[in-house]
Amino acid sequence: MIELSVDGRTVQVEPGATLLDACTAAGVETPPLCFLKTRTPVGACQRCVVELEGSRALVPSCLRAAEPGMEVRTDSARVRHSRKMVLEFLGSSVDLSTAPELRRYAAIYDAHPERYGECRTASQPLKVDNALYVRDYSKCVLCYKCVEVCGTEAQYTFAIAVSGRGFDAEISTEFDVALPDSACVYCGNCIGVCPTGALAFSSEHQMRANGTWDEERQTETDTICSYCGVGCVLTLHVQDNCIVKVTSPLDDDVTSGNLCVKGRFGATYVHAEQ
Repeated sequence: MIELSVDGRTVQVEPGATLLDACTAAGVETPPLCFLKTRTPVGACQRCVVELEGSRALVPSCLRAAEPGMEVRTDSARVRHSRKMVLEFLGSSVDLSTAPELRRYAAIYDAHPERYGECRTASQPLKVDNALYVRDYSKCVLCYKCVEVCGTEAQYTFAIAVSGRGFDAEISTEFDVALPDSACVYCGNCIGVCPTGALAFSSEHQMRANGTWDEERQTETDTICSYCGVGCVLTLHVQDNCIVKVTSPLDDDVTSGNLCVKGRFGATYVHAEQ
């Protein structure tokens, strides 16, 4: 076991563990945005940075391996200021109206993106080119999760990638073609990992537009997909006795949160009249 200090508390973690694992072991909430326990860390968001004794710069806790004797501080003035600035930059350039977790952290770190004015650099027109899901990249924070699951982390479809650089960086299909003309197989795994609602079920998008989307009235029920014998676990999100979206648990041994087009979008056949 590796022994190190997190905010003055001694913790032990397994060899190969990261500083984020150590923070979790110490009971410290560290706010990652681009990190998922089922995916390879990429360190894109810089929101989980911590202060490491002897290190000149703050380090992303999701990437830095834990070493014996390390002294880590997660709530120093330097760390809080860095996280606050990241949240303010995101909030000033991206629509976070459907990202409650980000707004919660903005409140915790007293972030005020409005002080930068209305500079929505990520503003893009809504993309509705298929019947299953919509893409609203004005809400995209470039966490790269969707690109990773579409590629080597899950689907190996490579239908989307990051296009452009700097302020022009965006998630795009090849040559920016519409989804029906791309390599997309509509598994919807990109929706499952999106933290801001930039990718959303068409049903959710329409209900939000109509003002009828209400997560407090929704129930979640786990069941087994009926389409094949793999045994994928589906979490049915139901409102007013209708399935409004489908997810899968990240900790499920079969899916790790991933589904195919039938599992993700096919469950609504239960509402068919015949």
